Amino acid sequence: MVHATQNPILTTHIHTLFHPARPNHKPPPRTPHTLKIMPADQVRVLISRDQIAARIAELGHQITADVHADRRAAPQHTGQPRRLVVVPVLTGSIIFLADLIRHIPLKMTIRPVTISSYPGAATTTQGANIHGGIPTDLAGADVIIVDDILDSGKTLGLLRRMIQAQNPATLRIAVLLRKDEATGRRQEQVDVHYVGFEIGDDFVIGYGLDYDGEYRNLPDIGVMG
Repeated sequence: MVHATQNPILTTHIHTLFHPARPNHKPPPRTPHTLKIMPADQVRVLISRDQIAARIAELGHQITADVHADRRAAPQHTGQPRRLVVVPVLTGSIIFLADLIRHIPLKMTIRPVTISSYPGAATTTQGANIHGGIPTDLAGADVIIVDDILDSGKTLGLLRRMIQAQNPATLRIAVLLRKDEATGRRQEQVDVHYVGFEIGDDFVIGYGLDYDGEYRNLPDIGVMG
């Protein structure tokens, strides 16, 4: 895992986020300013897109190796590999999921679930609420839950219990971010097998994470301020 606090604070102009350089042209250099999203909005970049991309590649390779190891240790009697089912928690994990699975060269199915814990403009978790259902055919499968952030632990704890009750062959959890337990916000202990970055108590946005439904499309992870 990588501690975000060990990385330098990187900042850039919003222009470079959504206007990539044309072929054969060098992009404008990044400057030590905050991101201007709207006239009144500024975002301090906590984890850059380059750091995210490198870490996700590492996670994908680790997951792939672990799935292969599990299947060698306990092969199916049919001789066919077990099903790999990825269960992303919407909506915050969508960008993380899209990049992660491209580093997992295994046959898989994706079975998303929708669970809300930060409704509207809330910046602290309000508890986990499941919208719709969860997959009910996970018995005997290799299951990986993918979420954007581990904060209170309520969302992942609830989903883990519901899936574990179906007796999957293996059940692992991958999160992009994990908040330090020293923040005192953890209400349920959840074993997470794959962690992108450890962060403090900042409320973060970008790369799928939102504030009141906005800012998910920022390619870096930042802190509003």
